[in-house]
Amino acid sequence: MTAPLTPPPPPHNQSPNDVWQAPPPAGMSGGVYEQDGPGMKTELREAAVITVAVALGGVLLGLLWWWLAPHVPLVGDVVDKSWVVYLKDSEGEQAVGVDGTFTLLALGFGLVSAVVVFLARRRGGVPVVVALGVGALLGSLLAWRLGIWLGPTSDVLAHAKQAGKGVTFSAPLKLGAKGALLAWPLGALLVHLGLTALFGPRDPELPYPQQP
Repeated sequence: MTAPLTPPPPPHNQSPNDVWQAPPPAGMSGGVYEQDGPGMKTELREAAVITVAVALGGVLLGLLWWWLAPHVPLVGDVVDKSWVVYLKDSEGEQAVGVDGTFTLLALGFGLVSAVVVFLARRRGGVPVVVALGVGALLGSLLAWRLGIWLGPTSDVLAHAKQAGKGVTFSAPLKLGAKGALLAWPLGALLVHLGLTALFGPRDPELPYPQQP
């Protein structure tokens, strides 16, 4: 003879009328499906696109710097049959204006690039932040070298001889304060961080389980 099959008694704190609930299936948490982000390959691909796009903005920055930066006037002279070059206005602030122009333009590019990247990929992520910073740094380097290439020649003595004795000519476009190269990446990262903190997506709050 076999013993009759009887169901096991309910738990001590559970009423017999309560229905046993199975655990939620994979992909659900508290009855709400979790939205997984893109895979690592997709994030890296998007980060590469952001890096290239932001870095190419350095072309525009270089053109604006070359166009808007003040010119530093130089004058050539012959002393003891040797050419010498000196500043026409020794108390002028044109050299400081060159660095300031680059810094202000770079901060503006940092603001614009951070807003565009945030709107394009609002969910954020570490690869996006790294891509924004690296792309901005590469863009600053590209703008710096492009401005120097477009500006007057770096061979000051040859330029003085070509202009003639006592004739004013422009000094090469150069960046005295190399720290200005960090204005774009630092500005972009700070603005992006602020936008993410204020307007970034929030994780959904899980509902509390109902008490029996």
